[in-house]
Amino acid sequence: MLSEDSPEVDPVLQTAVREIEAHAAEAGWDQPSRLYALVPTADLLAREPVLAAAMGLDESSAAGSLTPVEQDQMPAEQTLEQTLGQIMWPAEVFGCAAVVERFVLPPGADEQIPQDPAAAEQFAVAHPERQEVRIVAGATRDGSTYCALRLKSHDDDLSVVESPDLVPALLELLLGTLEQ
Repeated sequence: MLSEDSPEVDPVLQTAVREIEAHAAEAGWDQPSRLYALVPTADLLAREPVLAAAMGLDESSAAGSLTPVEQDQMPAEQTLEQTLGQIMWPAEVFGCAAVVERFVLPPGADEQIPQDPAAAEQFAVAHPERQEVRIVAGATRDGSTYCALRLKSHDDDLSVVESPDLVPALLELLLGTLEQ
């Protein structure tokens, strides 16, 4: 449910994020981070008609939709956040989305987290109240954003939390990759 203060939802981006979240859920947990270019399906149909036909796309299904195109596997030596800081998408890419699994800690644990990144990671892994989450965040060149979050402890489609501004820091990084 959105509050009156929440940004408006872009239904095209929402659909793309939901599609990516469903795909990630099928793959299961403990997956590496993934990055997707979001291209207008009509553009894909025009540029790659053979690929579009293989995907079962036609002009009616292409109208007003985005097709997620998974990028090569992320560099193992970098975090998703580091990788996003180095990416600039070409003009043909209207948006992008990322899938990442993280640990979240309960309120109040922030004061106990060590400053050292390696020690902070170990602290989170060992924390008895940690929750594992999968986040799918998407952004478009027009500034629309959307997120879907699934808890490992509540791993069912009805428990996915969605919002246009659920993970602001990740959304800011994604938007930064789309700036000219």
